[in-house]
Amino acid sequence: MALGESESWKRGQKTASFYDQRLREAEAFKRRLPERKKVIHPEDMPWEESRHGRIKHVANANMDDVRVESLDVYLQELPPGGRSGKHRHVAEEAFFVLEGEGYDLHWDVDADIREDGYHWKVASEPKRFDWKAGDAVYIPVNTIHQHVNASAQRPARIISATNRVYQALGFGEIEQLEDAE
Repeated sequence: MALGESESWKRGQKTASFYDQRLREAEAFKRRLPERKKVIHPEDMPWEESRHGRIKHVANANMDDVRVESLDVYLQELPPGGRSGKHRHVAEEAFFVLEGEGYDLHWDVDADIREDGYHWKVASEPKRFDWKAGDAVYIPVNTIHQHVNASAQRPARIISATNRVYQALGFGEIEQLEDAE
């Protein structure tokens, strides 16, 4: 006998406790939130010598004692005549130039999502965007980018922010294409 639509959804014996797990996670989050810092002092911000360059993490969900959950913020110092790593990530990014002058190289990327994964079509030539202290720069989703300090004498310093929502949705892919000097 064939099951009607109103009965077919009842098939199967698998069980799970996903909802209960989510409730436990929400309770744990509520309990730890008041213990986490809303003010982060410079000595609590870790430095990292990364493939992207020298960065100081201002706010990162991986910092256990910080209240931030959905934002990554870091300071980056570009040495005189130096450049950052060249990379691409799904999340959009914005940065503010604290000090110095330079430019960004942005390679536009068309993403084609197929059953076998992402397929990237990268622009053959980058677009150049000049910046100086006081400017804000926006980097669109999927854009390959690199920051370059135009001064051979002075460092440039930027503060960058990306939203972690893409990671939470399972699109946290990042690809390092070239390391910083």
